[in-house]
Amino acid sequence: MTGHAAAAPGGWVPSSPCTPDCLPERVGSGGTWRLVVMAALLAVTVGAAFVLPRRLREWWLVRGARALLAVAGVRLVVQGEQYGPRGQGVLVVANHQSWIDVVALSAVSPVRLLAKHEVRQWPVIGPLAARTGALFVDRASLRELPDTVAATAAALRAGATIGVFPEGTTWCGAVAGTFRRAAFQAAIDAAVPVRPVAIALRTRDGAPAPAATFVGDQTLIDSMRRVVALRGLVCELTLLPLIPVEVDGSRRALAARAADAVGATTGVPHGTVPVEVKIPVAA
Repeated sequence: MTGHAAAAPGGWVPSSPCTPDCLPERVGSGGTWRLVVMAALLAVTVGAAFVLPRRLREWWLVRGARALLAVAGVRLVVQGEQYGPRGQGVLVVANHQSWIDVVALSAVSPVRLLAKHEVRQWPVIGPLAARTGALFVDRASLRELPDTVAATAAALRAGATIGVFPEGTTWCGAVAGTFRRAAFQAAIDAAVPVRPVAIALRTRDGAPAPAATFVGDQTLIDSMRRVVALRGLVCELTLLPLIPVEVDGSRRALAARAADAVGATTGVPHGTVPVEVKIPVAA
């Protein structure tokens, strides 16, 4: 579920303490041509996604995601080969720092993402997400959560690879959020394994790259401008060992085990208490 929390009547929204203060005040300039090429590439990818048959569309979207990262100046480094055996469902869970994470997960192999329902209304991105089988969750309505879990479990039973960011929002990389448990219940209900994926954004020297994160009140365009202005940005994905759901038996234990695996790889432990903002019901 990508993006920042926004007030809505009732329910809850995830929140993190990360603000634009977590970002470097200045980054390099330039990269406008990258933004133009990214926009053109996205338009071509979206157009083809609506006319290609499923198998070819999946291949096309993976290649399109890789090309988008390359044009943005992001070098993708993947440790591991694929999320799971083809045709068998698997729940992919990853830490979340930036829109880069979404593209990077899609660049490994075909994956259906669980996204906030507002994404469905976004120009270009919304129709593309729906076309690629994204599942949408209304974070402002707890009553819809059981239906989202059921739909996710059904897709997993059908052999889909479902990608989820259990923190619920983006973090700066110096701290990390709790892995929320709902998606793990879907894996238990569908009796499919969980694949933790650790994502790290680094400079070419291996240092953390907070300028590449997407936090606070940033707009997507501002974040993209920062990313394309960086030099030598690397996105590292580490596909960690599968966790069979029968090993732990509860969504709490499964979420904690996945969070511990990711935190041990990134060096940033995940919180033990969910951070939420309770939204008052409108009068």
